[in-house]
Amino acid sequence: MRPRNRLHPLLMLAPTLAIIGLFFLYPLVVAARDSLYRWDLLTEPEYVGTTNYTRLWQSGELTGVVGRTLTFGLVVVVASTALGLALAIALNRPGKLYAFFRGAIFSAYVVSWVAVALLWMWILDPDAGVVTRAFRALGLPTMSWLGDPRSALYAIAFVTVWKITGYAMVVYLAGLQSVPASLFEAAALDGAGPLRRFIYITWPSLRPTTAFVASTGLIMSFQAFDVVRVMTQGGPVRSTTLFVYAIYEEIFVNLRVGRASALVVVFFFILILLTLLNLWAFRQSGGLADRAPKRERAEGAA
Repeated sequence: MRPRNRLHPLLMLAPTLAIIGLFFLYPLVVAARDSLYRWDLLTEPEYVGTTNYTRLWQSGELTGVVGRTLTFGLVVVVASTALGLALAIALNRPGKLYAFFRGAIFSAYVVSWVAVALLWMWILDPDAGVVTRAFRALGLPTMSWLGDPRSALYAIAFVTVWKITGYAMVVYLAGLQSVPASLFEAAALDGAGPLRRFIYITWPSLRPTTAFVASTGLIMSFQAFDVVRVMTQGGPVRSTTLFVYAIYEEIFVNLRVGRASALVVVFFFILILLTLLNLWAFRQSGGLADRAPKRERAEGAA
């Protein structure tokens, strides 16, 4: 059904577009403008061109922040996506017990980041934490999980995965419940086991859902700030200084608005690039999967 007026769709989208423009696009334009200036919030801004970008690159700060954030994002996306899918398959059953477990797992997602960070700081305490006590009881060596540069980044990545896996599980549950049950019944009648049903029915059907979960998980991991601010403050020796926390340090600790704005611009384009690559990869894999049935149908018709 066509709209009576071509402007009607635009009018319906206008409130959303206005919010995006006001709270997302306009701040990005302001950040791009400020990245061309040297400003410490106390004196008048001084135009310096692309000096902020070149200094970030030459100092090695940009590559370090990008590397740590990419590592963190990769661990979070892969782990939360895999765990969310596994939990969704395991708990996609009727019954109060399964509903209880689904609610319990998802509850971690709705708890504030500060509360989660404080909880895990207590659990990972190197002296009296639950993890340390468990390792000692088993006779295993312990360490300062948040105080060692080798483990601090992975520790906060684990905490992030623990928090957002419930979100991935709920999205996958919605995707699973949209797959026709007749497909699984037909496959079972043909003798396909659980693994073959997952490979040939469940996984191909969930490719769009996986693309969505991975993209949103990537965005959430790149926006990690509270967990870093509360648990490590970017340390030890900047091993957990991720992109958003680096921006916070530049503007509120070092009073370098221009350099912080340059980080914002770089951060935005990296996030857009990674999201597009992620969507492209899943679209390509889905396209390849869709060509095989068409080819077989064509050969059968011939």
